[in-house]
Amino acid sequence: MNISPERIDAILASLAFNEKNLIPAIVQDAHSKEILMMAWMNPEAVRVTLTEGRGVYYSRSRKELWRKGETSGHVQKLLGFAYDCDGDTIVLTVEQTGPACHTGTISCFFNRVI
Repeated sequence: MNISPERIDAILASLAFNEKNLIPAIVQDAHSKEILMMAWMNPEAVRVTLTEGRGVYYSRSRKELWRKGETSGHVQKLLGFAYDCDGDTIVLTVEQTGPACHTGTISCFFNRVI
């Protein structure tokens, strides 16, 4: 990605992280438009995502960053980054390699109700 550190700082200043310094990130497939997953990001995850151009999230259980696909190879190439009017939710548009869900399905949202 070619986003300057100053621009990233401005983006971070516009985001409303919660009391745990986290913000939800909805991940959407750039081609199918399907919602793939939801994950948490802290300021460092946002910075690294925008710098590296790939999905990087914060693991609440491990209390560390995790790069999507680091072990599975199911990486997410970042194509778009947006946040809502309140600055409290991020939407990442990605090119997904392989399944996004740890269960092996394309999307984590396979439990259809209606």
